[in-house]
Amino acid sequence: MTVRIILFVLLVMSLVRVLRYAWPVRSLSFVEARDVRELADQSLDMKMLDVRDAVDYEKNNIRGSINISLGRLAYVWQHCLSPRDSVLILADSYYKRNKAARILYKQGFRKLYAVNGDFLGNKRTLSDISVKGCCEG
Repeated sequence: MTVRIILFVLLVMSLVRVLRYAWPVRSLSFVEARDVRELADQSLDMKMLDVRDAVDYEKNNIRGSINISLGRLAYVWQHCLSPRDSVLILADSYYKRNKAARILYKQGFRKLYAVNGDFLGNKRTLSDISVKGCCEG
């Protein structure tokens, strides 16, 4: 009997985790790479946040983007970001993009965006966009 209860609890926990992974994140809007320029022009406080590990960021990054790895985001976001900013999240997976959006949403960010598909495939388009860098006024 207790084995069934333990299995049931594990099943429910697994289901909750899967649903949380797939559930849409509040305030996260998806944009096409070609539309990011227009979005940046509309928002004076637009910042591009790359949440990949520093090693991956150094190998291949978007000019003007801020790198805060996902594991550090909850602790150091305030050094370069403000809840008033519009933030374009750059991540190499669906999970990381949603996790970053959840962390920022909990901190009061409401203007969160992500590029549909592979952002590195759209590197040239995104590099031409004028955004504020880290800690600029």
